[in-house]
Amino acid sequence: MSFTRKILIAMAAGIGVGVMFNTFADPLAPVSALVVDGILFAIGQIFIALLQMMVVPLVLVSLVCGVTSLGDMRALGRVGLKTLGLYLFTTAIAIVLALSVASLISPGEGFQLAGEVAYESRAAPPLTQVLINMFPANPIRAMADGQMLQIIVFALLLGFAMTLSGEAGRRISNVLTDLNEVIMKMVLLVIKTAPIGVFALIVRTFASQGVEIFKPLLGYFIAVIIALLLQLCLTYAALLRLAGLSVISFFGKMRAVMTFAFSTSSSSATIPLTLNTLEKRLGVENSIASFTVPLGATINMDGTAIMQGVATVFVANVYGVSLGLGDYLTVILTATLASIGTAAVPSAGLIMLAMVLGQVGLPVEGIALIIGVDRLLDMLRTAINVSGDGAVTCLVARTEQAIDLDIFADPSVVIDEADHHAMVDTR
Repeated sequence: MSFTRKILIAMAAGIGVGVMFNTFADPLAPVSALVVDGILFAIGQIFIALLQMMVVPLVLVSLVCGVTSLGDMRALGRVGLKTLGLYLFTTAIAIVLALSVASLISPGEGFQLAGEVAYESRAAPPLTQVLINMFPANPIRAMADGQMLQIIVFALLLGFAMTLSGEAGRRISNVLTDLNEVIMKMVLLVIKTAPIGVFALIVRTFASQGVEIFKPLLGYFIAVIIALLLQLCLTYAALLRLAGLSVISFFGKMRAVMTFAFSTSSSSATIPLTLNTLEKRLGVENSIASFTVPLGATINMDGTAIMQGVATVFVANVYGVSLGLGDYLTVILTATLASIGTAAVPSAGLIMLAMVLGQVGLPVEGIALIIGVDRLLDMLRTAINVSGDGAVTCLVARTEQAIDLDIFADPSVVIDEADHHAMVDTR
C-alpha cells in the first residue's frame, strides 16, 4: 500500500473515531479520558517530538552541504534573491486572493456576537527586532530552541567558511555529506510510523472540536478554503508553467507531502519529507532544495496570509466596520512583510493577525471568534504552504539548470529504493 493511501486511511479513521467520541462525549467520558486524552495524546506527542528531533540536524547539515556544493558565492546570492523574491510575491498574491474572495462572500455578515468576546494578544515584535533575531548570538542555543532563521544564517556562514577553507573545508564537507545520508535514513524510519501518529493527532482534534463548531463560521470557513484552492490551482500552477514543468506531475508527487503536512499542521516537521520528495522524486539538486525548503518553511506563509486576509474582512463585517481601498492595501503590505518574521514568534499566525487588525483599526478581540475553527484551517494552510515551498523550489531550480527533467517527469521514481513500499505508490 502506498504511503499516501496509508495516511489517508489513518486520517479518515481518525475523523470517524474523533467524531464518535465527540458525539457520545458523556457515555464515553471514561473511555475518552483513557484513550483520547491518555494513549492517543501520548502517541501523537511522541510522533511530533520525533519529527521535530530530525528538523534541526537535517536543516543544518543539508544546508551546509548545499552551500558547499554550490561553490560559487555569486550563485548562492542569486539563488537567495530569487527565492526570497518569489516567496514574498506568492504571499502578496495570496492576500490579494483572500481579500477578493472574502469581499465577494462577505463572511461575518449577520453573525451574532454571543456576549463579550475576549482575546489577550501579545505584541508583535518590531521589524528591527525581527532582523536582529535572525542572527544567533549563540548558535548552540539557537539549535536547542529551534530558531530556524538563526540556524539558517549560521549554516550559511559555516558553508561560506568551509568553501573558502580549501582542503580543510573539503574534508569536513565529506563528513557532513555522509552524515546527511545517515540523517535521511533516520528520517525514513520515523516517517514509516506516520500513519499511527496521524491517526492519534486527528482523533484528538475532532474529539475536542467536533463538527458543530463549524456551522456558525461556515462563511469564513468556506472563504478561506476557496482562497487556499485558488492559491494552489492558480498561483502555484502558474509558477510551474512558467518553469515549463508539468503541473500534474508536480502535484502527483507532492500529494504525500501535502497530506502529511495537513495531518501534522507543521511546515517544519514536514521538511524531511519535502526535501526527500523534491530531490528524489522531482529531480531538484540538493544545493537548491537544501536552501529553499528550510527558508520556505520559515518565511513562506501563504496559507497564514490567506487566513489573515479573510479574517480581517470577517472581523470587519462582524463589528460593522467598512474597509476602504487604503485599508486593503495596508493589509496586503503588512501581512506580506509580517510573513518574514512569522516563524520567530510563538503562536505566530494569531499574533501577526493581531498586528494586521491593529493596522486597519479593527478590534483585536475579534480573533476570539475564529479560534475555534483555526485548528482545522491551520492543517489546510500548512498543506498549501509546503506545496508553495515545492513550487518555488522547482522554479528556482529550473532557472539554475539544477533540476533533472527526466526524474521530474518519471512517475515511477521512488524516494528511496529500499523503502519504496512505505513511501510511494509506483504503479
